[in-house]
Amino acid sequence: MKKFGKMLTAAALAVSCLAISIPGYAAYSLSGEVKAPTPALKDASEIGVRVFNNAAMQNLPDKDAMVVMSFGTTMKETRDKTINPTIAAIQKALPGVKVVTAYTSHIIIDRVKANEGLVIPTPEKALEQLKAEGYTRVALATLDVIPGMEYDYKTAIYRLYRDKFKKMTFGTPLLYWQGQEEQEDDVKAFAEAFATQLPKIGKQDAVLVMAHGTPHPANAYYSVVQDRFNGLKKGNIHIYSVEGWPSLEDVIPKLKAEKIKNVTLMPMMMVAGDHANNDMAGDEDDSHKTILTKQGFKVTPYIHGLGENAAVQKLFVNHALESWKALKGTADGKTSGMKH
Repeated sequence: MKKFGKMLTAAALAVSCLAISIPGYAAYSLSGEVKAPTPALKDASEIGVRVFNNAAMQNLPDKDAMVVMSFGTTMKETRDKTINPTIAAIQKALPGVKVVTAYTSHIIIDRVKANEGLVIPTPEKALEQLKAEGYTRVALATLDVIPGMEYDYKTAIYRLYRDKFKKMTFGTPLLYWQGQEEQEDDVKAFAEAFATQLPKIGKQDAVLVMAHGTPHPANAYYSVVQDRFNGLKKGNIHIYSVEGWPSLEDVIPKLKAEKIKNVTLMPMMMVAGDHANNDMAGDEDDSHKTILTKQGFKVTPYIHGLGENAAVQKLFVNHALESWKALKGTADGKTSGMKH
């Protein structure tokens, strides 16, 4: 195992006695040599699949459920092709288990209820209902792509509600581990799964992969995704984002340098919602399709969310099942120490 002592500051050295687990459900935990860890140190060491056992409730019987959390979408057609089938696949993998869908966007929840009469709970309401129904152990899963602001929100939910249950676990988003410290390379696995939907890319062709983008530091994941796309060696593939870096303006000079004539636009989002249909493929003057067309490129939009890609959907399911295995205690919990 690689040693990273030189990379740690003196302050970090004082608190970073970690034992590192390998897949199964991949998580880091504090070494037994840390005799009196503070709450802050415990929270800081919670990465990977999070696991919390409530000592005060260990006498309660096990009654288990899963909550799958998504930002959601108001567009029923894409919801039925992406979010719903992915959660159905999770349910299929867990026969007889109560699997609850929860949306984090309050605006989307309100609009879906007003337009369709469909009531989808927030994660908080879903957990409160499970508590009222007598469930004592809950596995949380997420349909996030990167561990950004949305994932932070879900992590806050986990920390706020874990004391209300006997046991709670929380899984990782689609992109999390990058192959370091014997962990899986989620980004490589995603790139290979995403490649199943790529067209044949000739010398004058390029695929532009549209991510959401975020001011959160997790925006850096897109650079890692670009590296893994490059490793596929399938032709010119460039990632860009709607609200982060790199932007479309950053990518256009690269297309011209590569003498690209034909561009396929693909969203790197769970659903093909407003960003895919309007920002990416709309007919307005500021849409990505229009901008690229005015720059002389022939543009073909591919309006399908990640949830429609069977290989990517399987990765989401696997991440959800990691949380479930951690709840049941059936994951590989082997650890190896890293002393500093």
